[in-house]
Amino acid sequence: MTLSVHIRRLATRDHTLLQDLHIEVAPGRILTLMGPSGSGKSSVLAAIAGTLHSVAEGSEALRFEGTVQLGGRDLTRLPTAQRGIGLLFQDDLLFAHMTVAENLLFAVPAGPRRERLAEVERALHEASLSGLGARDPATLSGGQRARVALMRALLARPQALLLDEPFSRLDATLRDQFRAFVFDHLRGSGVPAVLVTHDAADVADPSLVVELDHAG
Repeated sequence: MTLSVHIRRLATRDHTLLQDLHIEVAPGRILTLMGPSGSGKSSVLAAIAGTLHSVAEGSEALRFEGTVQLGGRDLTRLPTAQRGIGLLFQDDLLFAHMTVAENLLFAVPAGPRRERLAEVERALHEASLSGLGARDPATLSGGQRARVALMRALLARPQALLLDEPFSRLDATLRDQFRAFVFDHLRGSGVPAVLVTHDAADVADPSLVVELDHAG
């Protein structure tokens, strides 16, 4: 399903950060948001996810005026948990008190336990992590942890995915490998995605790039 966003205005009481921004991402496509720090990239993701109340500029919270639709369904006034939108950040945010498999199982929707465990095993296999389910996440490499974080996000069956600089903490070789891994899975799953990055090498599709600046 297609993700459609119209930001009429993203502003504090005294300052407009962005205005009249249109975003449309078809299933399996990856739109890239680029621009300098402070241009509003992460705030756009927060507006889409419904977490904007936690984003502040100085001491004043940003306010979003506009619409967010997914597959024609209006999400604008829905809480984050009801939007069906997944998030992937710079940090993998794996639960330290859980094993790798338990981290993945946490994301799988409710159902028969045997089927849920089978989904976890499939995810481990797809991520080339078979046999590592019982491991402590802290014992994995950075690239392995990044793959677990992505698979956990996808196991929750999001209808769209937002990625906020997910490759930035990896070294050059791992970054290339993980980027290809992420893009292949998103295209294969048919999930529309919005990626925030400062690095032009992270662009998945040159025809789907939105450049932001301080003037919005």
